[in-house]
Amino acid sequence: MHPAIQEETLRAMLEAGAVRDVLVSRQDDKWTWAIRLGRAGSRWLPVHSRREALRTWASLTAVGQFAESSWIRGALIEDRST
Repeated sequence: MHPAIQEETLRAMLEAGAVRDVLVSRQDDKWTWAIRLGRAGSRWLPVHSRREALRTWASLTAVGQFAESSWIRGALIEDRST
């Protein structure tokens, strides 16, 4: 299993200011999150939930709502569906 970060842990790290970068990716018809904690070139850690190995959102609007509730101020957005 690849390293990942649980959604609740992500929120705590965001509050503490430990997250350097946030990446939102579209894969087919779903959106996912990944974070980077260290310097540029560090590994991206995907976000998972208690039930899902990879946490997904159905729309970019839902991603935005999650970002607002998690105090995320900015993110890189990547669309892999094209």
